[in-house]
Amino acid sequence: MSENTAALPAPVGVKSQPVSMENPNVAQGVQWKPRVNPWLIAATVALAAFMEVLDTSIANVALPHIAGSLAASTDQATWVLTSYLVSNAIVLPLGGWASTLLGRRNFFVLCITIFTIASFLCGIAPSLPLLLVFRVIQGAGGGGMQPMAQAIMADSFEPHKRGQAFALYGLVAVLAPSIGPTLGGWITDNFSWRWIFFINIPVGILAFILVTRLVDDPPWIKGDRSRIRNMDYLGLAFLTVAMGGLQIMLDKGEENDWFASSFIRLFAFLFVFGMTGLIAWEWRHKNPLINLKLFRFKNFAICCFLMMLVGGVLNANTVLQPQFTQQLLGYNATTAGLALTAGGIALVVVMPLAGFATGKISARTLAVAGFTLFVITFRYAADVTNLQMSFAEASWLRVVQMLPLPFCFISITNAAYVGMPKEESNQVAGLINFVRNVGGSILIAITNAQVTTRAMWHQQHLQQAMQPGSIAYQQHLGALTGFLGGQFGGSNGLNMALASIYNQLNQQAQMQGYQDVYMELCYMSIVLIALSFLLSKNRPGQGPGAGAMH
Repeated sequence: MSENTAALPAPVGVKSQPVSMENPNVAQGVQWKPRVNPWLIAATVALAAFMEVLDTSIANVALPHIAGSLAASTDQATWVLTSYLVSNAIVLPLGGWASTLLGRRNFFVLCITIFTIASFLCGIAPSLPLLLVFRVIQGAGGGGMQPMAQAIMADSFEPHKRGQAFALYGLVAVLAPSIGPTLGGWITDNFSWRWIFFINIPVGILAFILVTRLVDDPPWIKGDRSRIRNMDYLGLAFLTVAMGGLQIMLDKGEENDWFASSFIRLFAFLFVFGMTGLIAWEWRHKNPLINLKLFRFKNFAICCFLMMLVGGVLNANTVLQPQFTQQLLGYNATTAGLALTAGGIALVVVMPLAGFATGKISARTLAVAGFTLFVITFRYAADVTNLQMSFAEASWLRVVQMLPLPFCFISITNAAYVGMPKEESNQVAGLINFVRNVGGSILIAITNAQVTTRAMWHQQHLQQAMQPGSIAYQQHLGALTGFLGGQFGGSNGLNMALASIYNQLNQQAQMQGYQDVYMELCYMSIVLIALSFLLSKNRPGQGPGAGAMH
């Protein structure tokens, strides 16, 4: 195949034509541009996506309030998060199929409507079981919004400007989970937990009006409702079993001691069974819900794997730092969230620059640069994460953590569309968002488990220094016993001194556990640099049909 042309599959009824690499604006098939400014469309769909992504994290800090209000335990209240994530994960990869059934704009509007109505129902829920039902419905509506927003942006912009549009989408995908806990804590403390759902209503109504007025489907996206008769019900069943098993296993694993629990082993089996059945069935089905054959495109397959890990790093980062500051530095939820604010500001500045860079620099080069920055970032995090870390240092750490994300996120998202048939943009968006969310869930579970495991390891080794034969230990114990005995009485001094030393030991062990996890993420980023070199070196600004990616 020549360097400048690439023959790719054409939509049914459209003659396949070579696409000039030197003129990325020449699209395969029908020439189409939106009737309004594409930035208006991007802002409109980003508004809806922001609302949905925010809801994946905004309820986290409100769980104790929800439990108390609805006469449930905190463990039972965690299903408020799990039910949403399970439903969301099932619907995420179905956007491509649903848009061929209803049309993309109609499906997007339907998702906004379902999400907004379900948000109202969540806010008025009188009991936990009803709240969980409404959260499932809300998650189903939200699951279609992220991929459709990204697909609409991809088709609304010319390929060489697409990176800038994805910068806006990346801002939504990265910033919303970061501010969710802070906003949720502030709303819960000052109003009621029910308002974390009610605030979606005006945003949903505005998004509904704007989408119906501004967004149109391109000619290669046509709804065909007759396809409902040939719906892939078995594929949907396999997907539901797989994603339900995975999310419940990850969300409840640490709480139930992982595979020591028959409950967790059951859902692990359901995940393996469902995923195996899904892959085997969808690969052979003529009209699959999920077009797994897109993974035959080399760049797309690599981009999905890299995006899964980028999503994992993003979500793990968003959980690890607030968790550290609350557990070991004594921050409340609002203060811990505020420590993330500077990172959000940095993101607003860097995202447009990264979007502009995608039009000038190849995706592979940007991805390598981004993951190299991740190596430096996580090594720095392992050094500065300590019990004396100030609020300013925590804020600066968040800024440093945010800097690499735009370059990785935008370049990989952009590269995923290069060389893909235009009519598959919905499937591409659905799968990219799906693997990002799955990666987030997996890495959150792994890093939390690793913090606990490494802290226990350090605790055992630190206890070896607390032996009667240790002169330093005996001197410290003696001094502390004398001080506390003078304050609270000699009989209490020794016990209080031992308790104080043991508390210090636990804190040190926990701190070292976090440092170890940051170092593990550093090593993982080195591997990601190597994987990034497997990407084809596309020309900046390429879009669908711009290169052979098999």
